[in-house]
Amino acid sequence: MEILRGSPALSAFRINKLLTRFQDAHLPVSDIYAEYVHFADVSAPLNADEKSRLQRLLKYGPSLAEHTPEGRLLLVTPRPGTISPWSSKATDIAHNCDLPQVLRLERGLAFYIQAPKLTEAQWSQLAGLLHDRMMETVFVELEQAQQLFAHHQPQPLQSVDVLGEGRNALVQANQKLGLALADDEIDYLQAAFEKLGRNPNDIELYMFAQANSEHCRHKIFNADWIIDGQQQPKSLFKMIKNTFEKTPDYVLSAYKDNAAVMEGSQVGRFYADADKGVYDFHQEDAHILMKVETHNHPTAISPWPGAATGSGGEIRDEGATGRGAKPKAGLVGFSVSNLRIPGFEQPWEEDFGKPDRIVTALDIMTEGPLGGAAFNNEFGRPALTGYFRTYEERVNSHNGVELRGYHKPIMLAGGIGNIRADHVQKGEITVGAKLIVLGGPAMNIGLGGGAASSMASGQSDADLDFASVQRDNPEMERRCQEVIDRCWQLGEDNPILFIHDVGAGGLSNAMPELVSDGERGGQF
Repeated sequence: MEILRGSPALSAFRINKLLTRFQDAHLPVSDIYAEYVHFADVSAPLNADEKSRLQRLLKYGPSLAEHTPEGRLLLVTPRPGTISPWSSKATDIAHNCDLPQVLRLERGLAFYIQAPKLTEAQWSQLAGLLHDRMMETVFVELEQAQQLFAHHQPQPLQSVDVLGEGRNALVQANQKLGLALADDEIDYLQAAFEKLGRNPNDIELYMFAQANSEHCRHKIFNADWIIDGQQQPKSLFKMIKNTFEKTPDYVLSAYKDNAAVMEGSQVGRFYADADKGVYDFHQEDAHILMKVETHNHPTAISPWPGAATGSGGEIRDEGATGRGAKPKAGLVGFSVSNLRIPGFEQPWEEDFGKPDRIVTALDIMTEGPLGGAAFNNEFGRPALTGYFRTYEERVNSHNGVELRGYHKPIMLAGGIGNIRADHVQKGEITVGAKLIVLGGPAMNIGLGGGAASSMASGQSDADLDFASVQRDNPEMERRCQEVIDRCWQLGEDNPILFIHDVGAGGLSNAMPELVSDGERGGQF
């Protein structure tokens, strides 16, 4: 492994912000310096010319005279066993610059902290403030980064002893794995595996939980409602669909795909001709697609990645409409409880407290909009509009007085795009069609978000809540969209028959849903 120092990583403003954060946590830190450190896993030693070339590639940001940093080192790197978006891009660039022996590049952030009065327990607390434990780890020596390039065998499947322990085995697995299974689903699984005469493994239960979560299946939204003994004629979802049923004019697709489509007009679209490779205007019918969805649970737990992946999921839905489409402009919105800005509290604001596992409304509004905007910008789509409101009030009810507000926020992600007229409807999945997964490697980051967000508030523990928040990778999503763009630009020769995005339920939900919507079975 080669270790190469990089440029300073934090501006004076960011350093002061960190110092203030440490002070608020009662951690007496006198000074802090941070710089990037690069680690190269190589198949053979680099000669002087190759090492010089690699060093030039890794020179970015402000330069600083060589000096020896002072203070105790805390090195923040991606979690061993994961590959960061930066690593994927940097490694590709190294290979394109004739450095094939560089197997992988990875980057760490070295913090040199001067705090002689801290206890070991306080150092652990400080380290927790410097990294995102779902994506990162903290080392105390540069050489420990060798663990980033270690390869481990996949963990074996774990059997859940339904035949021996009965229903209780499923109840315990439900709690341990955060599956959010309802009582009738546990009964169903017990009966199913007893009939099969075998025990399920943890992967099967996990897959079932994601594919059948409220997040993915909308069971409450599609449920029958009885109010005051009267059966209601429409479910919540049917009430929403009622507008389209009453006024379907100009709507080409609604409530059956990843986004809705309405009639557009003939326009000139600027893209490269597939045969000639030359950019030109193409006069064609371009219909309008639109999508709005919420990402409330993750934003309440961790606002930046929650809002960022909310925008990312909505963009994916647009690209995966019909046989492939083009996202163009986005919106981001937030409803939260009173902000109670320190030193700027308003007369109507009261401190009603909040659950420990969610952040404050002010935290949501200082981090969430930046996360949503950052993903849109880095993907290459402008976020042009949105909304923001606060609401928190005591109201009279049959229980006396209730507090109504948005402690669990609304995080709204939406957008519009274009789709070709001949790609609005998904095609028929032919027998023997290939199932292709487009994108980066699947990792245990945010896995289980579909099930965790389906739990009633307070039923999941804080660690499970945090682990259920996905992390954003707009670079990879952009690459996927570029592939989709090249396909729809082929017009009638578009090879995509059917496309679906991979969201909170992961492949556990996306693949079964893909073949089910296409009225097929499938081998994965």
